Amino acid sequence: MKVFAVIMAGGVGSRFWPRSREKSPKQLLKIFGDRTMIQNTVDRLDGFVELKNIFVVTNKMQKEEIIKQLPEIPTENIIEEPFGRNTAAAIGLASVLIRKIDRDAVLVVLPADHIIREKEIFQAALQSAALYADKEKGLVTIGIPPSRPETGYGYIQIDETESEENIFKVLTFAEKPNYDTAVNFVASGDFLWNSGMFVWRADTILSEISLHMPELSKSLENIASAEGTSSFEKTLLDEYGQLRSVSIDYGIMEKSHKVFLTKGKFTWSDVGSWEEVHQLSHKDKNENSLIGNVYTDKTVDSYIYSPDKFTAVIGLDNVIIINTDDALLVCKRDQAQEVKKVVDFVKLNKMNDYL
Repeated sequence: MKVFAVIMAGGVGSRFWPRSREKSPKQLLKIFGDRTMIQNTVDRLDGFVELKNIFVVTNKMQKEEIIKQLPEIPTENIIEEPFGRNTAAAIGLASVLIRKIDRDAVLVVLPADHIIREKEIFQAALQSAALYADKEKGLVTIGIPPSRPETGYGYIQIDETESEENIFKVLTFAEKPNYDTAVNFVASGDFLWNSGMFVWRADTILSEISLHMPELSKSLENIASAEGTSSFEKTLLDEYGQLRSVSIDYGIMEKSHKVFLTKGKFTWSDVGSWEEVHQLSHKDKNENSLIGNVYTDKTVDSYIYSPDKFTAVIGLDNVIIINTDDALLVCKRDQAQEVKKVVDFVKLNKMNDYL
C-alpha cells in the first residue's frame, strides 16, 4: 500500500482578516509558534507519507509562496487550479493526476489549516483508515469526538457498532447546528465533529465521482488525458471554466453508500475564527492572550495582536483586536464568525488594498 497526501490550500481564510489576505491566507501564516499552518500540516506527515508523495492543491496567487514555504516538496507536486471550484473539483483533480502515477494509490486528504496535536495518535488514525480504505474500497472520514456543543462545526452520525477496529458506518451528515441541536448531538453520543479529513483510494473516489457527479468526472478524465501534453493548461482552463462549485461533502459523501468513519482521538481544531485562536493560545492571569507591544488595564478575556505598533487597551473584556500595519479589527469574541462580512464589504466596495 502506497500512501499519498493531498493538502488543500486554496482558501482565503476570510474570518482571519485582517491578517489573512488573498496572497497570504491563514494557512500561510504563523498563527501558533514558528511554523506556518501548512508547514505544520506537512510536518505531521513525517514518517507516514514520503515527501515525494505529498501534493498541494492551491491557486496562482498562493502557489509561489507555498513553493517557498515547502522547499522539500517537489515543485511539480504543487497543483495550481485556474479557478476555485470548491473541494470536489480540487480533490478530483489531485486524484486523477496521482492515479496516473500509481493506480493503487491511497490518498490522505487534509486541509492545510488545522491544529492537530499528538502526532502519533493522528498517524495511527490515518493508518487505520488507510488500511480499511485500501482493503474494503471505502470512503473513510475522520470524526472528532466532541468536547462541547460547538455550533461552528458540521456533525456526522455513526452506527456505534464497529465494523472493524475504530471503523464505523456513517449514517448521516448534519450541517452546522444551532446551540440546542448541538447540545442534543453531543448528548446522544453517536455524533462526531466533521473534521474535513478523508482517506480513500484514488480509484474509489473517482468511481464515486463518476456515479454521483458525472459532469465533473467527464471533465476530470479530459484533464487526465491531456496531462503531460502541450494542451494541458488550455484543457485545464476550459474544463474548470464550466465546473460547478460543489463541496466533496455535498457532492459525494452525503450520497455515497460507501462512507465510513474512524475516530480521531487527538486534540484538533480547524481554527475557524479568532475566537478559536484565543481558546487555543497561552493566556496571562487575566485570561488575555497578548501578541506584540501591548498595554492593558482592566481588560480581561481578550485576544490582542499588535506586533508592529504599541497598542493600549483599557476597560474592555471579551474582545478581539487585530492591529496590522494597514488595518484594524475590533470585535466582541462572540461575534468572531462575523469577520467574513468585512471581507465581503471590502470586495463590494473594490477596496482591493485590503483583500
